[in-house]
Amino acid sequence: MAAPFPSSLLSERIVILTGAGISQESGLATFRDEGGLWASHSIEDVCTPEGFSRNPALVDDFYNHRRKEAQTVEPNAAHKALAMLETALRDQMQHEADDRFLLITQNIDPLHERAGSRSLVHMHGELERVRCTACHRSFQWITDCFPTTPCPHCGAAALRPDVVWFGEMPYHMERIEKALARCTLFIAIGTSATVWPAAGFVQAAGAHAHTVELNLAPSAASGQFDEVLYGPATKVVPRYVSGLLTP
Repeated sequence: MAAPFPSSLLSERIVILTGAGISQESGLATFRDEGGLWASHSIEDVCTPEGFSRNPALVDDFYNHRRKEAQTVEPNAAHKALAMLETALRDQMQHEADDRFLLITQNIDPLHERAGSRSLVHMHGELERVRCTACHRSFQWITDCFPTTPCPHCGAAALRPDVVWFGEMPYHMERIEKALARCTLFIAIGTSATVWPAAGFVQAAGAHAHTVELNLAPSAASGQFDEVLYGPATKVVPRYVSGLLTP
């Protein structure tokens, strides 16, 4: 017999935001922390449209290495806990789960998908995709990409990483803003709350939703949350999800 499911959870509309901190324990380097990727790479060189225009080979090399690195790691207990929460809701609500649960990630890695998350948007794009700047098609991509690599659709040598660089508009904002406006529970996990627009999500949700921060240490926006729990993501996220799923 299946364990009892908390009926109170069925009335919630849940939005979860994840940042680099949730993937760090899987072995992926963060960007801003000491010893992170920005310590050895200039943001202007590898994460701006201008940097790509100046030296596309350098940018391609940077993302080729990140892509290979992501293929060597696995989802951790925090990724799996969020997938378990979504699955539990989906089992109870069937198709309504898509309307009541949204996982937003700032990460470009594929670990949420590998853990089993389905109702998911990558607001900063995806490491394992490239986009053609000529025909604007986006493609799943797990091998190396170079300035001379032809587009699978139009043949132009115009592929770039399908990620959002500084100065570019994040993806899926209409869906994200709609979900934030309707949510009753907002949870931010492993994010520094320094990158906009994600840094403003707690404020957007806070007027009508219970807000929770699960983080290794207080973020820049920690004072805006109703509830906080600090520690490694692999510890605090499964603990919090278990509490939600316990009648």
